[in-house]
Amino acid sequence: MRYLRSDNGPEFVSHPILKRLQQAGIETALIDPGKPWQNSTAERLNGKFRDECLSMEWFRNRIEVRAIIETWRRHYNEDRPHSSLGYRTPKPFKDEFQQQQPASTHRAILN
Repeated sequence: MRYLRSDNGPEFVSHPILKRLQQAGIETALIDPGKPWQNSTAERLNGKFRDECLSMEWFRNRIEVRAIIETWRRHYNEDRPHSSLGYRTPKPFKDEFQQQQPASTHRAILN
């Protein structure tokens, strides 16, 4: 069984979303009110995304939204140093990690 963790916000009032989750065999796992640390990874990403992308732009149309968000996503995932990675970017961190692992472990982790 797969779960979608959520704070049970207004997006889950939508019957089409709930129906789609049910069709996909995905159950909801709700975060207790006032306890965002129960899903701290998503909360941190949402904050970074809001502060570093959404709050910095004035979107004129959906095409522009897609382009700006994709540029930010690539920068965040590929070029931006992360404190959790020793202020390295994800690519060098991944390369270093793979070099430290036996070859059979690489395939198991990456597949």
